[in-house]
Amino acid sequence: MKRRDLIKHLAENGCVLVRESGKYSVFQNPVNAKETPVTRHLEIADFAARKICKILDIPVI
Repeated sequence: MKRRDLIKHLAENGCVLVRESGKYSVFQNPVNAKETPVTRHLEIADFAARKICKILDIPVI
């Protein structure tokens, strides 16, 4: 999955970018205050994208 598609999905479901770090961007779901890092690779494995969505409690892609 393309990183930009995942970021778009996160934004559509209310997640916000909290901070940028060296290799990761940290996103947070403000509804439940859960955070998770998203790697800056252009391609993100499908299982990793699903896990990010589950951690943030948003619909899985």
